[in-house]
Amino acid sequence: MPHVHHVEQFHGLPVFTFPPYADPTDLPDAGAVAWRLHCGPYPTDEPSVTYWKRFTESVDLERVRALILGSPWYDDQGGDSLDELIGLRARFTGLRAVFLGDLEYEEAMISTIELEDLGALLDAYPGLRELAVRGGDGLAFPVTGHANLRVLRVESGGLPPGAAAQIAAAHLPSLERLELWLGDEDYGGGTTVEDLAPLLAGEGKPALRHLGLQNSLVQDELAAALATAPVVRRLTSLSLSMGTLGDQGARALLEGQSLAHLRELDLSHHYLGEDMMLRIWTELEPQGVRVDLTARQQEEDDAYVEEGEPRRYIAVSE
Repeated sequence: MPHVHHVEQFHGLPVFTFPPYADPTDLPDAGAVAWRLHCGPYPTDEPSVTYWKRFTESVDLERVRALILGSPWYDDQGGDSLDELIGLRARFTGLRAVFLGDLEYEEAMISTIELEDLGALLDAYPGLRELAVRGGDGLAFPVTGHANLRVLRVESGGLPPGAAAQIAAAHLPSLERLELWLGDEDYGGGTTVEDLAPLLAGEGKPALRHLGLQNSLVQDELAAALATAPVVRRLTSLSLSMGTLGDQGARALLEGQSLAHLRELDLSHHYLGEDMMLRIWTELEPQGVRVDLTARQQEEDDAYVEEGEPRRYIAVSE
């Protein structure tokens, strides 16, 4: 899947994967890279506990700014990366960004990447500015507030509605970018417009400038809600990409509140007709809005759908 791949840059830093059996003298400066921890799943590979221990003993943790946890996140070898990370908060004094679950499709289907309650992590790192997670199963976000978080991204084939509602309700006064891949209810998703009500109303996130409500089967409903949502007025960019947006949702956007203040509107991976695409370009691009309408999709006939109705698919589910 083109949307699910290892990150090459994170928090403005190039990614460096901590190698097996590394010589500390061959490692880069601790603050110059985003450190990716990833060891293999096979019995011949170095145990994760040993791998983590070498990392914490070889790298100046006080200077680490960004950390990426790949595989294993936790395993049957006695390691639990998230608990270890929380336990070392007194040493990770400069940590500003964390990515959990950086796995590609060949390593794990996105719907099988297990997450967990992120409340303890955010409590342990009040200075964290960027948090990205990939997965969805088991995700919880019981965070009433976090003063410094500026970027939050959840890449999921099925974001649990309860977690989406917790994120929507959280008080995050410094948050500038929020990106949620809502996913398919068959894989744990099912978020509704009602679940996102506080977010759409503009509550709790006064600094928000980019909003992505993406990879959703209810993209038309989300577009209709955004057509009148107060949060849109403060945005500089909006993304409804990767989902099932059709003419109905696009029409609601165009006939709702003005979008002329946006610099970017990402509608890529959509089901719009050619006439609607032309209308969007004609109405918005002359006003300075850069519109992305790439990756146009075609509805497919599905024998399993009642009465043979055409079906739309999101970009990332399984």
